[in-house]
Amino acid sequence: MKISRVGLFGLLAPSIAIYTFIMIVPLILSLYYSLTDWTGGPVKNFIGLDNYKLLVKDSLFWHSFKNNIIILALTLVIQMGLAFLLTTLFMSKALRLKEFHRTVIFFPVVLSAVVVGFVWQMIYSHDYGVLNALLKAVGLDSLIRPWLDDPKIVIYAVTLPLIWQYLGVPLMIFISAVQGISKDIYETSELDGCTGFKKAVYITFPLIYDTIKVVMMLSISSNMLVFSHIYVMTGGGPGTSSMVLAQYAYKTSFGSMQLGYGSAVTIGMFILSFGIILLFKRLAEVKN
Repeated sequence: MKISRVGLFGLLAPSIAIYTFIMIVPLILSLYYSLTDWTGGPVKNFIGLDNYKLLVKDSLFWHSFKNNIIILALTLVIQMGLAFLLTTLFMSKALRLKEFHRTVIFFPVVLSAVVVGFVWQMIYSHDYGVLNALLKAVGLDSLIRPWLDDPKIVIYAVTLPLIWQYLGVPLMIFISAVQGISKDIYETSELDGCTGFKKAVYITFPLIYDTIKVVMMLSISSNMLVFSHIYVMTGGGPGTSSMVLAQYAYKTSFGSMQLGYGSAVTIGMFILSFGIILLFKRLAEVKN
C-alpha cells in the first residue's frame, strides 16, 4: 500500500514533535541564555558574546575538555579494541558457553551509572577497597594507591568503570555485524590458509569497518557527555583533577548560579563534540 506524503508526515509528526521538544528547543534556549548574564532571577540582560570571550580564556573549561579527551582516547582504544578481540573470540569454535559470557559482559550496561559509580568507589577505596586488598594479598604493596585521591592517576581511575560498564554495547553490535558476513567468505579464506589472527585482521575488520566507525562516533558523543560516574566517585576532585565538561557546566550553572555562562559552557561542549565527530569522520574516510 502506497502512503501519501500527508499520511507519511502524519506518521512522522509525533516523533518530530518529541525530538524538537527535547533536543532542538533546549539547544535554542541554551544559545539564547548564553548571550545573557542570567543568574537565575527574572532579569536577563543581553551581553552579546561576552560569555564566549570569557570561555575562550577559561583555563578550567579547557582543563575539563582535556580530561574529556583523555577519557575519550582511552575508551576508543581500550574498549573498542577489547570489543573487537572478544568478537573474534565469540565467533571462534574454541569458546564455550557463549550465551553466558555475552550475558555477563552485557549485564553492567543495564545498571544505573550512579550504582556503578558507588560500586567502583568502594573498589577503589584506599582503606577498605577490594583493589588495594587484592594487591596486598599478592604481594604488590608498592602498587597500592589512593586511586581516587591522587591527582596524577584519578582521571585514569575514573575511566576504567566507563570502559567496563559499556563494553557490552560495541561487543553486541560487532557480533551482529559479523553474523551478517557470509560464511562462504570465511570458509574460502580458511582454505587459503587465512585463520585466527589473520582472519580477524584481513577478513573481519574490513567487512565490519563501517559498523566500527558508527560505534566509535556513538562512543565519542556519549563520552563527551559523561557525568554521573565521575560525579559520584570524585565530584570532579581532588580539586579539579577529574573535572569534565558536563560537570563544569553543571557546577557553573547550579553551583555558582551563573546560568548564562553555564549555558555558554554547554554550547562550547556542543561545538567541540561536533568538531571532534566531524574530524573523526574525516580521518575515518581517509583511512577507508
